[in-house]
Amino acid sequence: MGELIALFTAFCWTITVISFEYAGKRVGSLSVNMLRLLFGFVFITIYLVITRGMIVPMDATTHTWNWLLVSGFVGLVIGDYFLFQAFVDVGGRISLIILNIVPPLSAILGFFYFDETIGFYGVLGMVITIGAIVFVVLARQDKATHPHALRGGIFALIGAVAQAVGLLLSKNGMGDYNAFSAAQIRIIAAIIGFAIILTVNRRWGHMFQAFKHPSSIAFIIVGSFFGPFLGVASSLLALQYIEVGIATTIAQLNIIMIIPFSIVLFHEKVSWKEVVGSVVAIVGVAILFLT
Repeated sequence: MGELIALFTAFCWTITVISFEYAGKRVGSLSVNMLRLLFGFVFITIYLVITRGMIVPMDATTHTWNWLLVSGFVGLVIGDYFLFQAFVDVGGRISLIILNIVPPLSAILGFFYFDETIGFYGVLGMVITIGAIVFVVLARQDKATHPHALRGGIFALIGAVAQAVGLLLSKNGMGDYNAFSAAQIRIIAAIIGFAIILTVNRRWGHMFQAFKHPSSIAFIIVGSFFGPFLGVASSLLALQYIEVGIATTIAQLNIIMIIPFSIVLFHEKVSWKEVVGSVVAIVGVAILFLT
């Protein structure tokens, strides 16, 4: 069950990346970051009112609230803010390669903090999957020059570490608590965090101007449904079934899943290296399903 949920999370991240890439190029990444959280909060609140009869998770303990708020700030604010900036500074290819430290780092943190041990086949599956993803990313052509490469690399590293730590804090605070309610608490923290960033940068007006682009708003709404709503909740739900390292490894498959969408939607050409890497990644995930 945990592996299937993590695989669904990867699918959600795939739709999210495509949607936010389209919107971000037109209204800016900072506006997209805030709007995705606001729309995601609306979706998850409607869901919780229908399923649990409450607007906010009032049944959560102080322990749960504190840890998930910190998790949301670390993972969804610091992690995403630096990662989005890294895409600008150093490009997507290098950023995604650095982001692949999240699964092994999560596994190491899970071992020391939760005594989670991953067996031989689990490690083998992680190594094969991560290696294949890196191979696919390297196979992509990226001839652009990046004047802020060093800064971008550091930002990508900060974003990756923040995401790994954020998931660890989430698992510690959530326990067996409702995953959608836990996701809502994280989103609340993220909204507060990005509100501060928008205020400091005086970008509120720029964010509201995004509503002048209906197509971008439509893509943000779609991305918010599959990202902050379904994606965040399913990523937390997976942590209740499997180890952090395995969950994050499978979720990284969105880098592979995006290839067929790129072919159909953007008419991009795919090299034989990307095809081979994708097949190997699937083999790695299949091994993870056997653990």
